[in-house]
Amino acid sequence: MPPESERKHWKHPRWGHGPAAWQRRPGALFFRLVFAFGLLIFLALAILAVPFLLVAAGREWDPGTALQWWGLSCLSVLALFAFLSFGMRAAFRNIASPLGEVMEAADRVAAGDLEARVPERGARDFRQLARSFNRMAEELSRADMQRRNLTADVAHELRNPLHVIQGNLEGILDGVYQSDPAHLQATLDETRLLARLVEDLRLLSLAEAGQLPLQIESVRLEELLEDVRTSFSGQAEAAEVELLVEPGQAGGPLWIAADYERMQQVLGNLVANALRHTQAGGQVRLEVEREGQEIRVTVRDDGEGISPEDLPFVFDRFWKGDRARIRQPGSGSGLGLAIARQLVRAHHGRIEAKSEPGAGTAFTMHFPASISE
Repeated sequence: MPPESERKHWKHPRWGHGPAAWQRRPGALFFRLVFAFGLLIFLALAILAVPFLLVAAGREWDPGTALQWWGLSCLSVLALFAFLSFGMRAAFRNIASPLGEVMEAADRVAAGDLEARVPERGARDFRQLARSFNRMAEELSRADMQRRNLTADVAHELRNPLHVIQGNLEGILDGVYQSDPAHLQATLDETRLLARLVEDLRLLSLAEAGQLPLQIESVRLEELLEDVRTSFSGQAEAAEVELLVEPGQAGGPLWIAADYERMQQVLGNLVANALRHTQAGGQVRLEVEREGQEIRVTVRDDGEGISPEDLPFVFDRFWKGDRARIRQPGSGSGLGLAIARQLVRAHHGRIEAKSEPGAGTAFTMHFPASISE
């Protein structure tokens, strides 16, 4: 967005300075129309004189009578012109002025002023146009703010591992650190963290743009949940957390049309997040059940929970509920839930979070039910 000084003095290449020029344009255009219309009326009056003279000559009217009839005709035309001018002025005020405001705001947005808004006035169609424009401007402003925040967050997340890598390498070159496996392993771990962060950002951008390739097949959810439980059994055992699968009472297997690997990734992100926030002795449960034409898959834990103030932002990029753990190992990059939401949407589903501080958190995904092969 341009600075305040630039926004006050932006200039359109055709119409000159913004608001002042746009305020002058409707009136100037109106007088142009009146002039053109008046010229047409003058020509019409001049042309009307010819048939009156001919009629007067054929009926042997004296010039005074013909002039009177011509004068009455001119007055009628002028009265009609005045009436039309009044109506045209009112219509012009209701059309040109709101339209000029929309055009002015559009040019301001094009110049970078995303705070431009249009007052809702005039006819119903123009009020609707103003509302639509204001919604568009709000979305553009929100997207611009998200872009700025994303840039700052990415820079912050990249800076930490880069500093560690740079410090380790400089220490080894200067002889402060020994070139031993411990220091090399620490540097390697940071490079892996960078690679994972870059891959997560790539995946998230593809998913948000709707360009993520998916290998859709019929997926049996009970098998998928068991595979995820097996994959995280070692991590759950190390954290002393019980990891359970609880299939619903549907009377048969439950299927969805999905990309098996992407669904594993979604559940993996949710389970890893649940294990990080569940104390030793707690439980993480993977639940699946059918409700009408929907399949619900829930990852539920009895951990520390999320505060009501933070709950609306859990799916935002780089969100972390506990800022004190940002630099601690295993705290995650803050992209897991954002990726999970985009992957669920790519499968025509939706995901929601419910939590209560001290009582745990539940992430529930809703998918259209599919018929098994």
